[in-house]
Amino acid sequence: MSSAALLILVLTLPVAGILLVVVGGGRQARGISLAVLVGNFAVAVGIGGAVCRTGRAVTYSSGGWTAPLGIQLRADGLSVVMLITAAVVALAVGVYAPNEFAVRRGGVETRRSLAFWSLLLAVSCAMNAIFLGNDFFNLYVALELLTFAAVPLVCLTGTRATLEAALRYLLFALTGSALYLLGVALLYGNYGTLDITKLSGLVRYEPGMPLWVAVALMTSGLAAKTALFPLHLWLPPAHGGAPPSASALLSALVVKGSFFLTVRLWFDTVPGQAGMRTGQLLGAMGAGAIVVGGVLALKQERLKLLIAYSTVAQIGYLFLMFPLAGHVGALSGGMLQAAAHAFAKASMFLGAGLMAEVAGSDRLDGLRGMGRALPLTTCAFVLAALSLVGVPPTGGFMAKWQLLSAAFSAGQWWWVVVILCGGLLAGGYMFRAVRPTLVEGIQPAAAIPRLREWVVLALAVCALLLGGFSKKVLELLDIGRPQITEMRP
Repeated sequence: MSSAALLILVLTLPVAGILLVVVGGGRQARGISLAVLVGNFAVAVGIGGAVCRTGRAVTYSSGGWTAPLGIQLRADGLSVVMLITAAVVALAVGVYAPNEFAVRRGGVETRRSLAFWSLLLAVSCAMNAIFLGNDFFNLYVALELLTFAAVPLVCLTGTRATLEAALRYLLFALTGSALYLLGVALLYGNYGTLDITKLSGLVRYEPGMPLWVAVALMTSGLAAKTALFPLHLWLPPAHGGAPPSASALLSALVVKGSFFLTVRLWFDTVPGQAGMRTGQLLGAMGAGAIVVGGVLALKQERLKLLIAYSTVAQIGYLFLMFPLAGHVGALSGGMLQAAAHAFAKASMFLGAGLMAEVAGSDRLDGLRGMGRALPLTTCAFVLAALSLVGVPPTGGFMAKWQLLSAAFSAGQWWWVVVILCGGLLAGGYMFRAVRPTLVEGIQPAAAIPRLREWVVLALAVCALLLGGFSKKVLELLDIGRPQITEMRP
């Protein structure tokens, strides 16, 4: 199959799956969704193989029309890494979720099951569209699809608290969308195109105030959707009452969609144009996320909220790449962090769900004895925690090492202090989460299917293997990248 066909298939396959789920109903939703997610993973790997084989980005222009008239899909190294990461996480959630959302034989079919499987495929489709999009308006459409698939996931339980959390998330998301779309309109009015490749050539020779106003608006909107400090207020409540499968999707994938667009904006559209002040501001917000998120995580008494505030902190590392742009290790460190965080955080939220099933709640003081009751889950939680802290040879360590190397290369020692302090905070709150599971305590009240534990462990192992194969991943990230010059002061 040609690379162009694969690019089309990775978008149409989830859409076809959603239609089949709606027609087949909740009883057939699980089987259809799992088949689609397996196919989605296979197609993502096929796109990765095409990119590696050709050594350049692969593209497809709809109807044979090139930009700006046609819609172009483009897969480079960044796209491939995130496509495969998203496919693995979505498939893992699909395998884990049937115990929560399957319709029992002879049982009553509910909207909850049908809604979850449809939304899972919608999230997968939207993420694929974001990773392959090469036009800022079409990326806006994909981003909105992601938002309207993610918000209902927050309130699947239907309680008052989850509805309030979903409405808060929707408010932040729609405000971010408005800011982003306003910036897109300014870009189009000034340059007459929204194609990223064409824009990158135009802004090199025609930078000006309209450009930076547009970039500032788009970045602000994307930061709100990514839950970057201090725009993170929607994220912890959204995780508090959401099902574990939904939390895994929100933390591992959904926030990465808007972050990926920010990367496309700063590293592909305006490469080398970002001023030091702008980059330092994004870095300062990232540093604030690392410190504030870490401190708040230390204070939590519920495991899910601890993991949620950990997400706030770990998102901060992603934005340390912007003040270091143009230096070796900045982009690769940020993207490695995105992938490693996705695997580790999905494993943690799914593992927290299993622990809550056994203990009856996710309070830390009720998790005693989990090491004996759920040995695979506990092992997975420890491995994921090591990646978040940045212990070698995990993917989290390699990501932070790349960022540290870029900081030393840039002579910006203050980011070194932030990364090291963030690691200490992460060690503290991860120790609080792991310690109760390793002491004697409760006996399991209900049997947990071993397959669900293996899924949790497999995701944690992915975070570990990402560090071992980091050299190959770094080489892949470089494929199809534009030449980026040093940032101008």
